Amino acid sequence: MRAEHDYPNSAMTPDRIEREISVTRRTRERMVENQLVGRGIKDNRVLTSMGLIPRHLFVDEALRARAYGDHPLPIGEGQTISQPYMVALMTEALCPGEKDRVLEIGTGSGYQTAVLKEMTPLGRVYTIERLAGISKRARKRLTMLGYKNILYRVSDGTLGWHEFAPFDRIIVTAGAPAKPSILLKQLAPGGCLVAPVGGTEEQLLRRWVATDTGFLEEEIETCRFVRLIGKDGWEE
Repeated sequence: MRAEHDYPNSAMTPDRIEREISVTRRTRERMVENQLVGRGIKDNRVLTSMGLIPRHLFVDEALRARAYGDHPLPIGEGQTISQPYMVALMTEALCPGEKDRVLEIGTGSGYQTAVLKEMTPLGRVYTIERLAGISKRARKRLTMLGYKNILYRVSDGTLGWHEFAPFDRIIVTAGAPAKPSILLKQLAPGGCLVAPVGGTEEQLLRRWVATDTGFLEEEIETCRFVRLIGKDGWEE
């Protein structure tokens, strides 16, 4: 997808973007087949979305050769872009519908944001990042690639975005020390929240589904994320 306006990064012209996307198409296909399908990801919408998005454009140029590897990569300021499998696993667990309103806690590189937007073409993604520089760079990338109907905010993500609640889906891309109670209150009936919860070295990926009588909770897989910093997270 391409924006219908000038690209903010003068080095990334539409022609160059198309060349880079074409060059890495086979690399993305191998990533999807080996790292995602090969490890049990079944949602075709997730597989299609991640097969389309040029992941290498979400990391620094020096790291682009490693962008499709089975590992996270640094994006600056102590933050990372999650490994492809973890992005796919969390997105599959979240299972956003095409018209859903999705809240993302931790914009990071913007790659997960792009995956969410591919899966909600008729919906809207709200994304919060506490680090202004990280948020600015992600917004620039996503705008350059033509993504629309995304609202950005620099704030404490652990508090959610009350003004636009409730949300159909909420995804937390950093490790929380405990159940994200404030965010759970911003779920719509039948809504779903996916977040890693646990210590600083290892967490357990969990999913909550809002019901008439409370929340159904499910454990998915162990994982390791950077700390979720904020009032309802870890202290900075």
